[in-house]
Amino acid sequence: MKLIFSILFIGFTAMALGQSKLSGTITDEKNNPISGANIVLPELHKETISDENGKFSISSIPNGNHKVVVTFIGFATQIKTVNFSQKETVLNIVLNESEEHMDEVIVSTAFNKMQSQNVMKVEHQSVKALQQKGATTLIEGLATIPGVSQVSTGTSIGKPVIRGLSGNRVLVYTQGVRLENQQFGEEHGLGLNDAGVESVEVIKGPASLLYGSDALGGVLYFNPEKFALPNTIKANFNQKFFSNTHGSSTNFGFNTASEKWKFLTRVKYDTHSDYKTADSNRVTNTRFNETDFKTAIGYSDSKISSTIRYNFNRLNLGIPEEGIAEQTTDKSPEFPKQGVKNHLISWNNIIYLNQSKVEANLGYIANNRSEFEDSTIPILNMKLNTFNYDVKYFLPRKGSFESIIGVQGMNQTNRNFGQELLIPDADVNDIGVFGTVINEWRKNTFQAGLRFDTRQIQTSTHGEEGEEGYFQAIDKSFSSFNASLGFKNNSIEDLIFRINVASGFRAPNLAELTSNGVHEGSNRYEIGNSELKNEQNIQTDINVEFAASHFEFFVNGFYNHINNYIFIQPNGTVIDDNDVYNYVQDNAQLYGGEAGIHFHPHPFDWLHITSSFESVTGKKSNSDYLPLIPANKWNSTLKAQFKDKKTIKDSFVSFNVEHFFAQNNIGLFETKTNDYTLLNCALGGKIALSKVALDFNFNINNMLNRNYVSHLSRLKSDGIPNIGRNVIFGINLSI
Repeated sequence: MKLIFSILFIGFTAMALGQSKLSGTITDEKNNPISGANIVLPELHKETISDENGKFSISSIPNGNHKVVVTFIGFATQIKTVNFSQKETVLNIVLNESEEHMDEVIVSTAFNKMQSQNVMKVEHQSVKALQQKGATTLIEGLATIPGVSQVSTGTSIGKPVIRGLSGNRVLVYTQGVRLENQQFGEEHGLGLNDAGVESVEVIKGPASLLYGSDALGGVLYFNPEKFALPNTIKANFNQKFFSNTHGSSTNFGFNTASEKWKFLTRVKYDTHSDYKTADSNRVTNTRFNETDFKTAIGYSDSKISSTIRYNFNRLNLGIPEEGIAEQTTDKSPEFPKQGVKNHLISWNNIIYLNQSKVEANLGYIANNRSEFEDSTIPILNMKLNTFNYDVKYFLPRKGSFESIIGVQGMNQTNRNFGQELLIPDADVNDIGVFGTVINEWRKNTFQAGLRFDTRQIQTSTHGEEGEEGYFQAIDKSFSSFNASLGFKNNSIEDLIFRINVASGFRAPNLAELTSNGVHEGSNRYEIGNSELKNEQNIQTDINVEFAASHFEFFVNGFYNHINNYIFIQPNGTVIDDNDVYNYVQDNAQLYGGEAGIHFHPHPFDWLHITSSFESVTGKKSNSDYLPLIPANKWNSTLKAQFKDKKTIKDSFVSFNVEHFFAQNNIGLFETKTNDYTLLNCALGGKIALSKVALDFNFNINNMLNRNYVSHLSRLKSDGIPNIGRNVIFGINLSI
């Protein structure tokens, strides 16, 4: 593998390439210059904005054919394919007014297509839009996206759920590399902070073709904060306050760039007390503190684009076991509690060839997870070190065909240093090779791909046979072939039809294979099964979306069949006052979808009415329902947006109604959940003060202080309600 990287980085960078400069003017239909339009070359990760005269320029562009995307709020997106063969290329763009949503460049699907060009439907949300909803944590914001939910333990711990699948079935990518942080545990949260994150892309369905094992249920792809535009310096300070948890969030960032070099850094600190329910009781030990630091340095020219990013995240959180006990607003977690430290460093490279390119992403993650029962000596102390590599070669375009071949892998070690072991010391090695091709023909687009993966797992013997913490050594390998086929058609103006069929797989994780002990977070004795097989699925997705000037709608449907679905269930015995749970397998099926509308009537273009409905049903082969399936949800929002006012710009007011239906389709050991409705409101805007911009945001979530219990709350079994009314106020000062 070292030889491969040596060839890529020495051989390719030695090539001498031509370069070009792009310049031009952005105007509207009346020939008025447009200031602040975004001009992006998505395949090269280069962008700029137009000045007050509508003019722009981008330098150090490698020769060849590249897409140029121009976007501006209130105008239709323009996409041009430009041949760069001269020293300077001039491109003048006229934008047409439109109230449709701006098209977004999708990074997670490899070809860097615009959303409207993508064969696979991908949900794209900016983190700023999620923050405007007043979410306390990043995962809480993600749960507002149709098809996405969270398994939560209070406000501090949340695990993403995509169409009924969670844990190791949902792969998380950040900074261009897969995140590994012992995500098998129910009390192990997402492990990411929204600071320094630009946007998130959600693939709802198997993405094993592009990402390998653990992408069986879907992918959350977090795009990091962009660098500043060339020859600019930016700084911003953000402060938020949360009434319910007496919490605060403080965030500071600095960002600068020259023509070739770029640098940014950001630090954030969150602190929260125990959350308060609607009946004014605080849920003991749901408090938490989080520190997050990110920094990055980048270099780009016509031959190569290279970025090194580093992220340190430290989380100190309580594990609620007493329910509603001592009432306090203290922010220091009590025992039992978790301490998590995560270091992530990534190196992302793009090497430009004459008519092709190579992307090489390397990542290293050091995750230290400790759980403390009644003293400062951790009862569980696991250190997980992971090295990831991902190399893709984008072949030269042949007519209407684009192709990618790639190799991905992971080398991982897990070591224990605590008094008790939940999983043994282990080494995991992954390697996968794949190829995918896309073809655009008239109004049709086809995409297909094939992939092979293998995973090797080796563990060490530990403890005495028959005792808690005993692990017999295993040496197992898991392999799988997977394929995908997709089709998109937009022969009818404003209407897009997509259908995708894809297979996926997931190798059993260490907990499922080897567990033998009490998990302090879940208070149960878990026993693994070394004979478990790969989970293997095939899913069919259908998407129809219509986007006219003042009305849009979408309908998504899916059917997902999973062979050898792994789940945990009690076996009826007790060890040391803890119920014993075993990992078992059965075939399963999940089906459902999402549908929604967006109406902004003329001449009231400032008014936006959105409504969506989402549903998923999960069953085992004997027709018993699967556990932890989210309840059906209906989400509607009335929003007024005002672009140009003298004192406040880009202001908005919104009212949101979330209705969660009763969940009566429950797993064997679950209880039913009643329906409930939440009312939320928000307002915000931007105040321009000379060269300083002040953004403000005011939210009231659960306005009516409704007492409710989410079906996916892990505190549900104790009858503990979710969070009551929460007032959030935030300001962001940008220089």
